[in-house]
Parts: sequence; C-alpha cells; structure tokens
Amino acid sequence: MDTLTRIRAFIDVVEAEGFSAAARKVGRSKALLSKYVRELEDDLGALLLNRTTRQFSLTEAGHTYYRTASDILKEIDNLADLVREGSKDLKGRIRVSAPRTFADAAVGASLIDFAVAHPDVTLEIISDDRFVDLVEEGYDVAIRITRLEDSGLIARKLSPFTLVACASPEFLKRHGPIKHPSQLADVPCVVDTNGRFLNNWRFDDQDGSSYTVSVSGRLEVNSPLTAMRAAEAGLGVAFLPDFVYRQRADTGTLVPILENYMPTDRGIYAIYPHRRYLPAKVRAFVDYLTQWFKTHQ
Repeated sequence: MDTLTRIRAFIDVVEAEGFSAAARKVGRSKALLSKYVRELEDDLGALLLNRTTRQFSLTEAGHTYYRTASDILKEIDNLADLVREGSKDLKGRIRVSAPRTFADAAVGASLIDFAVAHPDVTLEIISDDRFVDLVEEGYDVAIRITRLEDSGLIARKLSPFTLVACASPEFLKRHGPIKHPSQLADVPCVVDTNGRFLNNWRFDDQDGSSYTVSVSGRLEVNSPLTAMRAAEAGLGVAFLPDFVYRQRADTGTLVPILENYMPTDRGIYAIYPHRRYLPAKVRAFVDYLTQWFKTHQ
C-alpha cells in the first residue's frame, strides 16, 4: 500500500472531522479510510486518533504528524503543479483571504474576473478584516492593504494605495477650510474602526516626518462605505481608501482635503507563504491580479 495514500486518508479524515464525512467528501468507503489510517498508525507505531463510537480526537502525536504531513503533501502537490505549469488549463482550489473593504469595493471585481477567466479553478474567498495566519489557517494567498512590514511571507505589490481625507462641501462651509491635519482635533470626524490606527490618524509632514492626530466624532463605523455615506451627510471628515473615494470623485458630494499630508507608503499586496514550489494556480492568480490592476487603475 502506498504510504502517500494512507497519509492522504488520514488528512482527509482530520480535515473532514470524521470518517463518515471524509468518506462522503472523497468518495471512498468509511471502512477503507479506517483501514488506511490504522495501517498508517501500525507503520508509525503510534496512535494518531482517539476513536469513540460518536467522535474522534487527535492525539498529541496526531497533531504533530498532521501539521508536518500536511506541509509535505502540499509540497508534493505544488511540485506536480509546477511540472504541469506549461498547461493553460489551471485546476484546483485557491483559498483567498481578502478584507471586506477590498471584496465589497469595485476592485473586488478582480477576484470575480479571475474566476470567470478560469472556470476549472474553485476560488474560495473569505472576507475578513483581520490579518489571518496563512500557514496555520490553510490560506493560499491573502490580499492586504497595508504598509509592508518584515515577515516570513512573500509579498507582491498589486497597486499603490493611499487614504483620502474628505468631507462634504456643506461641512466645510460650516467649519471653515481645513489646511493642516492638526485642525482635525477640533472638528467632528467619522472613525472607521477597521483601520489599524483607529482614531489616531497618521500624516506625513513636509519634511518627511510622520505624526498622528487624535480625532473624534459621534459616529464610529467598521465600514469605509458607511464612513463615506456619513461624510456625504455632513457628519464629519472621513479617511477613505482611494478606491472607495473614487466612487464619488466626480459627483461633488465629497471634497478631498490635506492632500499634501497623506502617507504614500502603503499598497495593495498579494501575500503568500514562502514555499519552495509555489503552485502554478497561485502564481497565475497573483499574475492575473497584477495585470488587472495595471489595466483598471
């Protein structure tokens, strides 16, 4: 019996959280999967699963074996993808983490366009504003809107990104022109709680130095789209992603302010784990997004 077959059976059972569910998922009998896992345990001389009539749990050895075996199988599958890379027929599943801000905005169409272009690829998009752990949570790639920091991950810049401070024309008439970021401490602002700095908004001064201004207002939201609508309603100054602001740029409902003080060190990145063999489907996905942003910005 092929050891890899036994390992795959074990991983299928763990990820499906049971023999019956795994059997339905992979199209094999429960008895056969149980046989494979038992043979694997016999080969290793260690119990991997605690079984009862209704449930199972991983032993300590099972946890260790699952983590390492999963990585090994991914490398084997990735190597096979690499060999087949000359083929235009991409297949398989890509698990993507993307901020809700990205997925819900116009730029989220890049993900849909990729799915349309590659009908044999299953694209699983998880919209989550937190920074997921790609390795531990099993993601192939993450879209992040951020200032790039050192990590053990590989990053590819898809597009520049800036924030836009803006307010409605009526708001600016009431509160007067805002010429310097320090003035924001004295006027109502709409705080987007998804932002990393919350109500401490960061600016770059003319000499290149950075500083923050503490802002406040009577409306806090966790959506830039809602923040945009609140700013249009005259409830305060909003900090919006540039790709969200562009939805209203030509309407006159919002006026950009403090343009010379906005940080320019952020970007939209595709982040993926460092792997010796990057799957062809992931490479094609990142290449597609890179080209998409070149033609849609």
